[in-house]
Amino acid sequence: MDIRKYESIIKNVTLFFGTEGSGLDLAVKNMDGTIKSYSKGEFLHMAGKALRKFGLVLSGTVQVLSDDINGERTIMASVSPGETFGESLCFLKKKNSPVYIYTSEGAVVLWLSAEKIKSTEYYDRFTAMIAERALAMNNRIQILSKITLREKLITYFTQLAHQNKSNTFNVPLNREDMATYVGTNRSALSRELSNMKKEGLIDFYKASFKILK
Repeated sequence: MDIRKYESIIKNVTLFFGTEGSGLDLAVKNMDGTIKSYSKGEFLHMAGKALRKFGLVLSGTVQVLSDDINGERTIMASVSPGETFGESLCFLKKKNSPVYIYTSEGAVVLWLSAEKIKSTEYYDRFTAMIAERALAMNNRIQILSKITLREKLITYFTQLAHQNKSNTFNVPLNREDMATYVGTNRSALSRELSNMKKEGLIDFYKASFKILK
């Protein structure tokens, strides 16, 4: 397990912030940490099963998804390097997970035991991390609570601009996934993005976006 290869990412996560070198090695070991690589299109976890460990994304992107009774997919979260997923499910020891976890482009994940953390000095940081995840879910609720697609997109782009501290940012989703994330279809999304660009509200090229007004 090559922790040092990803040390620059791991040490800046809330859970490990300020921990470096041998101290980081020991902390990850005490949490029963394991690194695993996943290929494009591979599932990390299936719905209906217990999630034994939570994940920290080291490279690539991981998506947390759920399906409604009609089989319609909802992206609950898109997780980038330096971000975590599955903390609450592990902490609450849910036997039947309502979500499945997937990587559309391949990813490297550090899996950690929530149960092991309880006996370490990092427990308070872990609960703080769960609180951060709750705030992230609140961001998603803000998007979906908007009535029009344009309002949803403006809210989403504003959140990304705030996170990146810049009006220029990369959207961590392809167009199909972005459409699912804001609750629409790809054709409607493309049409609205084009309209917003023509009206001078935004500019974009592939994944790079800029808020103009």
